[in-house]
Amino acid sequence: MCRLSIDTQRFNNFKDAELRSIETVSPTHIKLTLALQDAARAFDWITLELDFTGVSDARLLEHEKLAYVDMSEGASLLHVKKEFAFGIGACYNIQAIKNSTLYIISQDVKYQEGQF
Repeated sequence: MCRLSIDTQRFNNFKDAELRSIETVSPTHIKLTLALQDAARAFDWITLELDFTGVSDARLLEHEKLAYVDMSEGASLLHVKKEFAFGIGACYNIQAIKNSTLYIISQDVKYQEGQF
């Protein structure tokens, strides 16, 4: 796992990504797996696992609903006041993220790239 210094533009801000899974490891630890295109690999599809720790707030979806989430606007990942905020859609602040279909607010986030 790499500590977050992820270039979201490399992944086109998660536009048209597929939400693969959400795993609640504990109430303060959530893993989110996406399939998306990587500009650094000639837009090949890869799997990206985001590992959120120190989760303070979240709105999650049941696994069977993930395939129906509209990812045409992508997702946002912000770092504000020592917190990371991930939300579906083009969100520019924490309040907008908290209004999204799925969101996670945490103290730390790491990521790992994998094969499609």
